[in-house]
Amino acid sequence: MSELLGGAPGNGGAAGDLIKDATIETFEKDVLEASMTTPVIVDFWATWCGPCKQLTPVLEKAVTAAAGAVRLVKIDIDQNQMLASQLRIQSVPTVYGFFQGRPIDGFQGAVPESEIKAFIDRLTAQSGGGGNAAPGVEEALVAAQAAFEGGDVAAAAQIFAQAAQAADPGSDFHTTALAGLARVYVAMKDFDQARQIFETIPEEKHGEAEVAAVKAALDLAGDGGDVGETAALRAKVDANPADLNARFDLANALISDGDMQSALDQLLTITEHERDWNEEAARKKILTVFEALGPTHPETIRGRRKLSSILFS
Repeated sequence: MSELLGGAPGNGGAAGDLIKDATIETFEKDVLEASMTTPVIVDFWATWCGPCKQLTPVLEKAVTAAAGAVRLVKIDIDQNQMLASQLRIQSVPTVYGFFQGRPIDGFQGAVPESEIKAFIDRLTAQSGGGGNAAPGVEEALVAAQAAFEGGDVAAAAQIFAQAAQAADPGSDFHTTALAGLARVYVAMKDFDQARQIFETIPEEKHGEAEVAAVKAALDLAGDGGDVGETAALRAKVDANPADLNARFDLANALISDGDMQSALDQLLTITEHERDWNEEAARKKILTVFEALGPTHPETIRGRRKLSSILFS
């Protein structure tokens, strides 16, 4: 793979499966699936980036020294612009640490070797491989997420709230608990309460994946508006499939109803029909939905593939 991409800065990943290059086509397997058992560090880089050439060899050295506790995947943003856009990579180098299919830590810019080692230590600690996790909090967060995914929002809200109280303020566990609690209230459509909880999360944490997902979900809730009944809008679209304004309104109504699959289908249809419609409003809304759902959600994966086929057809 590194030969196809021209190779990343550094030694090219001679450490086999521990270090490899990836593309948008292999991201699901090399990062999302691989991180279900072992933390995966993703290094977003570019050939023209000087700091990348400094950082990547140090990352490779640290990952090799970790002896299998973590893996490293390198992604050239120029060769994978759609993936970089979906993950909101705004500068390089940007490094994310994934575990169980979601980013749990990260940093930007070339940092000293000592900070990279600390970063790896945090990843292994949060994945259960070592470190000093807050007693009981990590288990509570897992239970809260399981309750939420199982549809028991009341139990999820209670456990997330308890975890937020038990975790040290400002810690990653505290942020995760608050973000989870806010997400529960979004699911219950109590957007005022969700926003109040979101506002308690320190601004410097807003770039973290779970916090950004809550913000995206709140943005989507605000976009729904009073666009009319879903059935009426669907009838309007059926009567005139070329009415992209009506189709966009229908997508917003479906989002408000929680039907993300159907909403994405409408937004993808708009993008396929007229890519630049309304200053790419449909494509931008698609990316917001992806962020709200998270990178491992089945609809994100399905939608990402469909969007890629539309944009590169």
